[in-house]
Amino acid sequence: MEEEIISFIPEIWRLPIMIGAILVATVVIASVTGRLFNRTIKKVESGEADSHDLTNLRFLKRGVSVLIYLAGISFAIYMIEPLRVIATSLLAGAGLLAVAVGFASQQALSNVIGGIFIVIFKPYKINDRLSIRVDLNGVVEDINLRHTVIRNFENKRIIIPNSVISNEILINSNYNDDRIIKWIDMGISYDSDIDLAKKIMAEEVEAHPNFVDNRNAEQIENGDPLVPVRVLSMGDSSVNLRAWATAEDPPSAFIMGCDLLESIKKRFDKEGIEIPFPYRTIVYKDPRI
Repeated sequence: MEEEIISFIPEIWRLPIMIGAILVATVVIASVTGRLFNRTIKKVESGEADSHDLTNLRFLKRGVSVLIYLAGISFAIYMIEPLRVIATSLLAGAGLLAVAVGFASQQALSNVIGGIFIVIFKPYKINDRLSIRVDLNGVVEDINLRHTVIRNFENKRIIIPNSVISNEILINSNYNDDRIIKWIDMGISYDSDIDLAKKIMAEEVEAHPNFVDNRNAEQIENGDPLVPVRVLSMGDSSVNLRAWATAEDPPSAFIMGCDLLESIKKRFDKEGIEIPFPYRTIVYKDPRI
């Protein structure tokens, strides 16, 4: 039946029609596969599935899409007899690498390999908070075949090639444990009561709703304080104190830190703890002297 249908098609049109059918089928398969991946990704984003799979799914979606198009184009080229050698090379492992290097730059290939290593070894994943170098901070929004997209806290996107970020020293606030310690630093005058100031800081931290107990079983058994508050240094005009406050995640820690600076300042004012500020003494010198 199939041969009878083909026999009705003029020979000159058979090859273009077959190539067109292969390309259309490739687009359809890639589209259906992409929709299936998108459906799964939405389930992960909505919390119906494990969030740790989100990075793998997005990267795998792009990788599978590239492979489908590569296979479809290779098959279409194979239908053209003079180009079958090229198609055979495309479908072969060694030939695939040679063609990739030939059509893409070495840097582009290293970005793909870097992306694969990131997905496999997971130094970070989507929704992790990263600090890179000195001034690059934000949340990982996407990891694709070429680059990693980071959304900073001004809602701007930082796009870093995978080959570059793979060689960077990163600070990942969510690696293995989302909890984060927020330092609450306050300076009091040398005339103020240090013990009272430490007590106020500890009470304010414990009372904050975002605070969590970060002690392990051994520390609890040994009676370690819930909120450590220590004298950090002796400044030129202040005794500098630091409280260790733990929150469930970085956003909660940031809010807690802002709230505590305000609440501790108000308690200090109420309890008579002075926060020193710089004084200037101006001397007018008589030019006649």
